Amino acid sequence: MPENKGTDVGKNINLIDRVKLGVAVSAAKSVTFAVRTLRLGAASVLPGSIARKIEPRLLELLSQQVKNGVILIAGTNGKTTTSLLLREILERKGFKVAHNSTGANLENGLVTALMESTDAFGGLNVDYAILEVDENIVPKVLTPIQPKAILCLNLFRDQLDRYGEVDTISKRWTKAISTNSPNTTVISNADDPTLSYLGQQLSQKVVFFGLNEPNKYLEEIPHAVDSIYCPNCGHSLDYEGVYLSHLGEFSCPQCGFKRSKPALNSSEWSQVLVGLYNKYNTLAAATVAIELGIDEATVRDTIPTFQPAFGRAEELQIDGKRVRILLSKNPVGTNETIRVVTESNDKTTLLILNDRVQDGEDVSWIWDVDTEALVQRGGTLVVSGDRVYDMALRLRYSDVYDSKVNLIVEEDLKKAISTALEHTKPDETLHILPTYTAMLDVREVLTGKKIR
Repeated sequence: MPENKGTDVGKNINLIDRVKLGVAVSAAKSVTFAVRTLRLGAASVLPGSIARKIEPRLLELLSQQVKNGVILIAGTNGKTTTSLLLREILERKGFKVAHNSTGANLENGLVTALMESTDAFGGLNVDYAILEVDENIVPKVLTPIQPKAILCLNLFRDQLDRYGEVDTISKRWTKAISTNSPNTTVISNADDPTLSYLGQQLSQKVVFFGLNEPNKYLEEIPHAVDSIYCPNCGHSLDYEGVYLSHLGEFSCPQCGFKRSKPALNSSEWSQVLVGLYNKYNTLAAATVAIELGIDEATVRDTIPTFQPAFGRAEELQIDGKRVRILLSKNPVGTNETIRVVTESNDKTTLLILNDRVQDGEDVSWIWDVDTEALVQRGGTLVVSGDRVYDMALRLRYSDVYDSKVNLIVEEDLKKAISTALEHTKPDETLHILPTYTAMLDVREVLTGKKIR
């Protein structure tokens, strides 16, 4: 157990800032108490919003109190699973960790998460803070946070109506990180060309993670591929093999750019949860933990006992039947959850498509998903959600071989879940593939509880 040295709030903060910090935190804690008492939500964003109006520098003032530093986790897919696994590893060693576990990953959510661990005067007594950060705000938060480590998981197309293409984000990341503290360690995905290149351009210490298991290569590059061109010269990359989307073993025949070497041998590591994408999450968390000085034995011992967050391959028992929920919010993620389904012997799948702000209002991405693999295997497909007919149409167009799939369209979510359970045999698993807000709706139906 690490020594608890306590927190001296005033050590690096002047009197005026200390007073404003205390007022802001006290106001936020009052709001949190009221919201939760009245059961209006999880209070994961509003307290931070109010506190930042009182003290705009709150993110900086709180971050500088974290004893061993802040770890930022950014990327399109896998932030929640990776951060939770890393948190469990650190807590197993006795460290106190602050974490935005609700998934509120914009500035107000980050501030709210840090304030959860403060005293009434704004004193923050934690060893580490793990903050999942929306990929679009990484450049905005680097300066106030001055992180000890930045984990760059992956970059895929996600909510193009908000973010744009991956090249735009990667260039902004590179510019922001390169001008940040030289003491920051960057952990980056070697198998993602844009992030492998990003890491090679930085002056800070960079450590890579990735797979080295050719037996897991896809037979061909999938339709939902985002970045198969060299980030250095623009020439088409040569791939020895692809694991998912544009992630794989690559090199550029034009300029010589090639994949970076991962720090860990992936074939020697078990993975957390199902799906190849969770092997990446496992390796990412393990690489960060070892870089922080955690012994490898502790990391390995933590992986088999890890419990996922709701919707991230979590399994439930409902009416005596097993239900597995696989968040599916963009082309790459959905292709991977479909791979999990098609590699099983289970015959019933429920797909739920919403188009709310948190999902991204543009649902055209479903036409980049390889739903043909799901349809061609047959069985029963139940569809629901705000855009149920868009999903039903996509599946119908996928039935190019007259697969005899049983397609059931049900607008009402409760009825859709009930229907899917009825078609699930006792010895099989019902796979539910929801977008983000649909996942929250499923939680409320299945457990009677909301996340926020």
